[in-house]
Amino acid sequence: MPFAQLGLEPELLRAIKREGYETPTPIQEKAIPAINAGKDLFGCAQTGTGKTAAFAWPILQRLKAERTKRLRALVLTPTRELAVQVAESFRSYGCFLSLRIGLVYGGVSLSLQEKELHRGVDVLIATPGRLLDHMSRGNVDFKHVEFLVLDEADRMLDMGFIDDVKRILQFVPKKRQTLLFSATMPQPIRQLAQEILRDPVEIQVTRPATPVETVRQTVHAVATWDKAKLLNHLLENQAMSQVLVFTRTRRGAESLTRFLNERGKTSISLHGDKSQAERTKALNAFRAGHYGVLVATDVAARGLDVEGISHVVNYDVPETPENYVHRIGRTARAGESGDAITFVAPEESSYMRAIEHLIGQSIPEEAVEGYSLPPAVARPVKRIGTRVFRPRKLLASSGGRRR
Repeated sequence: MPFAQLGLEPELLRAIKREGYETPTPIQEKAIPAINAGKDLFGCAQTGTGKTAAFAWPILQRLKAERTKRLRALVLTPTRELAVQVAESFRSYGCFLSLRIGLVYGGVSLSLQEKELHRGVDVLIATPGRLLDHMSRGNVDFKHVEFLVLDEADRMLDMGFIDDVKRILQFVPKKRQTLLFSATMPQPIRQLAQEILRDPVEIQVTRPATPVETVRQTVHAVATWDKAKLLNHLLENQAMSQVLVFTRTRRGAESLTRFLNERGKTSISLHGDKSQAERTKALNAFRAGHYGVLVATDVAARGLDVEGISHVVNYDVPETPENYVHRIGRTARAGESGDAITFVAPEESSYMRAIEHLIGQSIPEEAVEGYSLPPAVARPVKRIGTRVFRPRKLLASSGGRRR
């Protein structure tokens, strides 16, 4: 289907062509007509499916008819990184329109954002906490809001932002068009959808929490204290071009980054203790290829859009199964293939079982060529549908502690 058949205006079609898009994605084909028709929408789609454009294009089209410099569209996102990317998308798609796009998030000057809001914006992309700060200062007027978008609602739930979102909703006009997008559909998100959506159109472009089909997933059993050594071995002996490594903690990310750099692996970290300027600089440097490894906490699990990531390494198994899906979705983008490698220590085997249950498949375990595991680790026991190394000796020696 060509974009013209979606009923988009010439200014938007010019911007879409300039961005290099040729045909709509499935969620764009399904969502845009529904949004243009004024329907509320409940969309299940992962990052990388084109969902940002699916709501940005019709919103921009509806707003262009009346340029008021009043806040008419509000987009809430869970993280600063995603907020920045959504704002960049709105600005790129609306480059031939005279609309103001505002952006507010934590970690940067509140006063500069305040000046932008007072000048007037048509679209505001915000993280919940910073938006509440501006609301408490009287910097935001919601009475003209026509569109409300909750992007990655399940991530907001995971990060504890749902109560903030509900507080914000109390000030947004009830007569509005609401669009809710989520990569997974846990019960609290379904309940939220029932509360805030009116007779919504439901769109599901892939089943909830389905990993990218082109991602090759493998498990390596390893003791917690041996993970850094194993990762260094893989980086030296396998074809790994741009590697995204996920750790559970900020301290773990910093420690691993130092370990790799000391061994000649160009690495940089990304986590919540860094300022927004530092995080943006790290992402840009990784995108540009100045670093071969980005070590991140789950702050980067969604909303991080970097082309050419060959491998995602789950250095620590995520405690929330849905986060595994979001992590591995950072590779195999735009039809390319990719690898997701998960290091599983004995005390993490229960998290692995939960992940396999969620995705409905077993993840095969592989030995690492040229790398010998300690004898205590290399003694397998059954895991549901596959094998995991969970020796009693190692569990006893580790005390079941997590990093």
